[in-house]
Amino acid sequence: MALSSVAVVLQDPVAMFEFGVLSEVFGIDRTDDGVPAFDFRVCAERPGEPMQADGQTMLVAPFGLDAAADADLVAIPASSSADRPSEAVKHVVRDAVERGAYVLSVCSGAFTLAAAGVLDGRECTTHWRHSDELASAYPLAHVNPDVLYAHDGTVITSAGTAAGMDACLHLVRSEHGGAVANRIARRMVVSPHRDGGQRQFIDRPVPVTECESIGPVLQWLLEHLDEPHTVAGLARRASMSSRTFARRFVSETGTTPHQWVTDQRVLRARELLEETDLSIEQIAGDVGFGSAALLRHHFSQCTGLTPTVFRTRHRSPA
Repeated sequence: MALSSVAVVLQDPVAMFEFGVLSEVFGIDRTDDGVPAFDFRVCAERPGEPMQADGQTMLVAPFGLDAAADADLVAIPASSSADRPSEAVKHVVRDAVERGAYVLSVCSGAFTLAAAGVLDGRECTTHWRHSDELASAYPLAHVNPDVLYAHDGTVITSAGTAAGMDACLHLVRSEHGGAVANRIARRMVVSPHRDGGQRQFIDRPVPVTECESIGPVLQWLLEHLDEPHTVAGLARRASMSSRTFARRFVSETGTTPHQWVTDQRVLRARELLEETDLSIEQIAGDVGFGSAALLRHHFSQCTGLTPTVFRTRHRSPA
């Protein structure tokens, strides 16, 4: 399915940030930057009627639920009423899954998907504070409380707030390739790729001071992916002991140095497969895997596809 139309279904009251994530990724015209235009529709059961949002803000959806009937993606942002959706909203969600469209929830929006029955037998997630409640209320759903987002079939669920961006960019990357997803991320000034399997809870999301941040080391790593790296060497660059650096790396990124470097190498390999004619062996060397066999191993583990199959499916048109 080519992802070109997106219907966001609002429920009163609306969580502004989670709605804003969807609007930022799919609702802004970035065709001047090579991003395909999305037919973006904001829908509600009672279009034209104001809905309460955060603070004293009110939102009005211009489209009714019928506008979601042929959308390639039906997205459900968070709402304090997400756990008790109307029959009409549940029908929209079920219909989307039945006709093969994508359905994506942000944060507590997963409760709406669960109420519609589309999470039964699927891996899913929501904000870690709500995961036990979701698992208890819907025992047939396979709730994973630790991941940023889960993608099972055409159903994508994400954790709280910023994880919604990761899920949206993941979907864009899956349907339109890494170059398009990276352009959107660059305009949003966010990380172009965080794997869904990364931990939700990061012990210290914001470094206390700039001098303690590992940000400069991460930037240096991105510029030197083709070189071999060890925790000891990276720790020296950060002026830390190996133990302190490894602990701080996990607390600030949610993953280990080895896994982070591997993920970034796979991400760079995806870009080269999409945008160049380089051989698999050349790409393996350029991204730091050293051999085509090692690239195939890690690439398949991360994407579920071999590099050759990925290139066939995602190669940018000439």
